Amino acid sequence: MRRRKIGLIGAGNIGGELANICMQKQLGDIVLFDIQPKENFAKGKALDLEQACTQSGSDASIIGTSNWADVAGADVLIITAGIPRKPGQSRDDLVGTNLPIIQDVADNAKKHCPDAFTIVISNPLDAMVYEFMRRTGAPKAKVAGMAGVLDSARFSLFLAREAKASVKDVRTMVLGGHGDDMVPLLGYCTVNGIAVGELIAKDKLDAIVARTRTGGGEIVGLMGTSAYYAPAASAVAMAEAYLLDQKRVLPVAAYLEGEYGYKDLYMGVPAVIGGGGIEKIIQLPLTDGEKEMLKKSADSVQKVVDIVKAKA
Repeated sequence: MRRRKIGLIGAGNIGGELANICMQKQLGDIVLFDIQPKENFAKGKALDLEQACTQSGSDASIIGTSNWADVAGADVLIITAGIPRKPGQSRDDLVGTNLPIIQDVADNAKKHCPDAFTIVISNPLDAMVYEFMRRTGAPKAKVAGMAGVLDSARFSLFLAREAKASVKDVRTMVLGGHGDDMVPLLGYCTVNGIAVGELIAKDKLDAIVARTRTGGGEIVGLMGTSAYYAPAASAVAMAEAYLLDQKRVLPVAAYLEGEYGYKDLYMGVPAVIGGGGIEKIIQLPLTDGEKEMLKKSADSVQKVVDIVKAKA
């Protein structure tokens, strides 16, 4: 049997960490792609990572390239290409810069690896993954955005620290767009089955929700650039679920065709990811307050998507 092939589009901070985690997990051979002026950087990072294989025992190969032919036939594509946020910027501020980049990536992906399961990380995420699917015409099951997994990871960490519990026991769910209007669902958040409201006071929960919503901006403010360790780990969780047919229930940006009352929109919802890609979207009953928050989030996503449509 051949090893699976994973194409990482963008060799920056997230791309390098994606390659490192995929290598450690031996998910497949890795192609670290970047534009021609950064080809040597991609090659150098790939060589450094491949040399590290001798310590981890991984037999995966890693190459750096600027040639899409090297990505051809990839089983999974993870797209990080684009400009990361800087302090003071919102994700939406990146539309003008990152839209032509995602369009070029989509055109090449359609030509060289049309059957890949694609995970988009580039911001503004919900709009970029929408444009990728529109541009490629790929089946909705094969194109997802990495958002809710990361948002839920941040939420889980903050809850675990406050409850003084192991992160392994915390389960959370975040719906909506990848932005400050995301919707953490407290009613579906537990510590080994115990509702978080039983362990954490309401004022503390409210503060954790607020911190989760601005979690990306907090890191941008501290580092001067976007996060990369947690986003990479979150995207690999999605890729692994697909490659190993794990049937995991994960909150991901999926294309909606009436689910939760929304159509022709990518937004964070719980979904089953397995060998067929996004195999099922799970519709959870929401309170009136949660529905209202989700509408606010959907409206925010739609505004950016409308900008993308006007520029496309």
